[in-house]
Amino acid sequence: MMVQNKQSTRSGARDRISPGKEGSRVFVTGAGGIAGVNFVRALKASPMGYWVGGSDYNTYYIELPELDSRHHTPRHDAPEFVRTVVKFAKADGAEFIHPQPSAEALVLSRAREDLPAPVLLPSPDVMETGQDKLLTRERLERESVPVARTFALKELGDVDDAFSSMEPPLWVRARHGAGGRLSLPCSSKDEALHWLGLWTGRGTPLQEFIVQEYLPGRNIAMDTLWRHGKLVTSYCRERIEYPFKHISPSGITGTPSVARTVKDGRINEVGERSVKAIDSRPEGAYSIDIKEDSKGRPCVTEGDAGKFHTTMPLWGYVAVRHFGLPWYSNLADLYVRMGLGDEPPDGVPEHDLLPAGYYMIRNIDSGVLLWREDGWKEKVLY
Repeated sequence: MMVQNKQSTRSGARDRISPGKEGSRVFVTGAGGIAGVNFVRALKASPMGYWVGGSDYNTYYIELPELDSRHHTPRHDAPEFVRTVVKFAKADGAEFIHPQPSAEALVLSRAREDLPAPVLLPSPDVMETGQDKLLTRERLERESVPVARTFALKELGDVDDAFSSMEPPLWVRARHGAGGRLSLPCSSKDEALHWLGLWTGRGTPLQEFIVQEYLPGRNIAMDTLWRHGKLVTSYCRERIEYPFKHISPSGITGTPSVARTVKDGRINEVGERSVKAIDSRPEGAYSIDIKEDSKGRPCVTEGDAGKFHTTMPLWGYVAVRHFGLPWYSNLADLYVRMGLGDEPPDGVPEHDLLPAGYYMIRNIDSGVLLWREDGWKEKVLY
């Protein structure tokens, strides 16, 4: 199936493959996770013929991606993590390093001067802000970006203040982490205190939690690439269902099992403003989470700097293999070329890179399916 993208572009209509990078050697850390597997697959779909080495701390999952070289590393918080990555990246002759997990990306951003190849990551300070939901929210509010009302927890009495000031249910969640970590929509103060007591009793500090206004509207992910402080391209998708939601107290388990591409100028505007609020000169990938309130107004809930959402490279694979869009629609490929020193080509649309109305349906041992509401469908992965 071929899809023609008629959206407005940066300038011109040039669709070229940048010279001199065929066969470049890329090293991907966290390559064994779902996002890492998707990233490697997307690179292998590029006409550039990348040689891809990778690492993961999980002995089993590192066998999953289509790598040319695979390595086992310690966790990102181990003292020897950076020097192990350096050793393997050197051995593989890496010309560019992409850390897929946010935790590994932050560690390698701090250590970039010690790495044998470049990374395309924001500064550590920007990444620390983006990985902290409270700091992100404070930064966005200062720049008048719409956000959910939020209470930081310093003592249990702050829970009373939250429920006295906002209508339940309220969203209790951790400041750090993905996949709905430690989150629960709570219908009463007592329920929130029980939830907090469970996790503080297991060693999580109370200060790690925030209580937020519950936003009942659409759940939108906006994936963006930036170069020299300017937006290169972006697209949006609505998360509709999560895998195994029936066994998660919050119903949130991270990456969606059903999502559909959407086009919405309001989302584009709010998402772009949020990145500029977090980073005055954005560079690389920025993943924005947006929820709509009861009146349909988009509010930014997360702004992770330096992160590829789990399915961001999978949508790129779909774009070139199934939609027939230009090579730059494979954002993993475009990002790596920028990391190797190329400038974005002319003709790349700043917004709405992908056509709207396509559902991606995925589940464990079930493959990946593209589907439209008119009944059309096409298998992506078996």
